[in-house]
Amino acid sequence: MPRHWRTPTVIIVAGCLIGLVSFGLRSSFGLFTEPLSAVRGFDRETFAFAIAVQNLMWGLGQPVAGAVADRYGSGRVLAVGGALYVLGTVLMSQATTGATLALTGGVLLGLGLAGGSFMIVLAAFARLVPEERRSWALGLATAAGSLGQFLFAPLGQAFIAGYGAVQALVMLSFFVALVPLLAIALTGRGEDAEADEPEVSTREAIRGAFGHTSYVLLTAGFFVCGFHIAFVTTHLPPYLHDLGFSPSLAAWSVALIGLFNVIGAYTAGVLGGRTSKRLLLSGIYFSRALAFLLFVILPPTTLSVLLFGAALGLLWLSTVPLTSGLVALMFGTRHAGMLFGFVFLSHQVGAFAGVWLGGAIYEATGAYDAMWWISIALGLGAAIVHLPISERRAPRWAPVAA
Repeated sequence: MPRHWRTPTVIIVAGCLIGLVSFGLRSSFGLFTEPLSAVRGFDRETFAFAIAVQNLMWGLGQPVAGAVADRYGSGRVLAVGGALYVLGTVLMSQATTGATLALTGGVLLGLGLAGGSFMIVLAAFARLVPEERRSWALGLATAAGSLGQFLFAPLGQAFIAGYGAVQALVMLSFFVALVPLLAIALTGRGEDAEADEPEVSTREAIRGAFGHTSYVLLTAGFFVCGFHIAFVTTHLPPYLHDLGFSPSLAAWSVALIGLFNVIGAYTAGVLGGRTSKRLLLSGIYFSRALAFLLFVILPPTTLSVLLFGAALGLLWLSTVPLTSGLVALMFGTRHAGMLFGFVFLSHQVGAFAGVWLGGAIYEATGAYDAMWWISIALGLGAAIVHLPISERRAPRWAPVAA
């Protein structure tokens, strides 16, 4: 097939649209905690466990999906992943037991996210966009995912209110059906890496990456990002419900996180091309801890909830272009999908912990108070962990002469 139509503009637009719909739908699942549980008779921990499994399977599948994309092309992986994403969402709506909910909304949907989400888009952009514009492109793709969160949160709530939770999931899945079509524009393999990158096998890449201290620190820090995001996305709506706020406020708080993250993610991508990525990451995690602290100690009001959503949005996925940018900086782009996949696995292990622990602590204590304080402590720890990271190419991946 001729490739002349695959201009940089087409590639970026297609990738951003994939990020918009895939992350947008994923971010709205917290809105289904109460209504879907009421229809099916689930308790909050059962629903939380299914979403926790989803996050874990997303993480476990990401290095594999990334490695396949590096070898055979991002387009094929996105197409298959998008199809699994649609199937998992539809079957999730029909689940009537905790086990089937965990299998459909957990395992199947998680694997669909691994192949059909914006993480594969980021790896494709790392290969297809010149290095001087790479951080900007990564930030733009992440911002598109955030815009999806802003759009899908009120849309999902409107569908729930108008058609019920079961039908709403089916209707939202139609948007993800666009992913396999958009994926055609994002072909490209690891052979498209920069000319001065040394030849490194997959096994050598894995061994070398995990032997590099800065990569290990980056991976550990991204665990905290996943913990924060998954806990807030899944448990903020029911937390606000417990405080007596309306479901519409919960939807708009999630939407504000997405809207302001468009600004935060794009700004992080731009700044990441001009200044220290590790210092930016450290500042982001410290600021998250401060935002959580203020949210906990200030009296809960409609204004404080909306301000929290806006503040957290600026810090939400702004870690992603900086983290993926550091992976490309350390190891080049030949194995970018796989190596960022391992970092993202850590993120999803954190997400599993954040979602499941939130549900378990709530069922044990009847409140989320302990989870907020754990989130504050982890944010401070992540701010410290990023400071020793070295922002240069790993020795094994030093550029070779043409």
